[in-house]
Amino acid sequence: MQNSIRSKTFFNEVGNTSKFIGNFFARFLQPPYEIQEIFKQCYIIGYKSLPLVGLTGFIMGLVLTMQLRPFMIDYGVESQLPAIVGIAIIREIGPVITALIFAGKIGSSIGAELGSMKVTEQIDAMEVSGTNPFKYLVISRVLATTLMLPILIILSDAISLYGSYLGVNIKGSISFNFFWTQIFESLEFRDVIPAYIKTYFFGFAVGIIGCYKGYNSNKGTEGVGSSANAAVVVSSVMIFILDLLAVQISDLLGFN
Repeated sequence: MQNSIRSKTFFNEVGNTSKFIGNFFARFLQPPYEIQEIFKQCYIIGYKSLPLVGLTGFIMGLVLTMQLRPFMIDYGVESQLPAIVGIAIIREIGPVITALIFAGKIGSSIGAELGSMKVTEQIDAMEVSGTNPFKYLVISRVLATTLMLPILIILSDAISLYGSYLGVNIKGSISFNFFWTQIFESLEFRDVIPAYIKTYFFGFAVGIIGCYKGYNSNKGTEGVGSSANAAVVVSSVMIFILDLLAVQISDLLGFN
């Protein structure tokens, strides 16, 4: 009985989420265009997330290099350390880890913000005043997450590689130019293009799930916390699912 109820709840949630996504695509090209709000959300979501993303990226590159170095020495391929770290960060580790950090910070923030507006009836008040709350609140935030996450991931990758450079020079000595030359010589378009394209889907998933959970929040203040928590959990799982799909599609298209 419980399994039946859980299955029904799951499929209802999937159906409602699909309807919410369909509503987004049906409305985001329709006027009015909330250009000012979109730029505001890009600043909040993108610029204010940069310190956390940058710090995470730096530590990620530094730790990855320090962890791989002993194994590379054992196999006699220490000279290939910059190339291997660069490919690992740009193809997989950088986009996924940065997207998860982004989901934790921005997904919870959007879920809590819209959830609070929902339970305090501010969204209903916007409808009464003639403002379209879906376009103003949802579309602006989803577009901002979709546009800003790829930029944050590029910056995070660059900072991660700089952290890797410092990690290489902790117990060794390699010039800055040689380090970057070795990385770029090992990279190909098939390493960069799929990794960059999937970041847009990561950003869209974080934004749409956070907005859905917050926009449909209930049960008062308890529902706000539940919305923020659910936004992080579901968007994090969705990032892994999208990453798996991206790997399979890239393999079918011959990028791997």
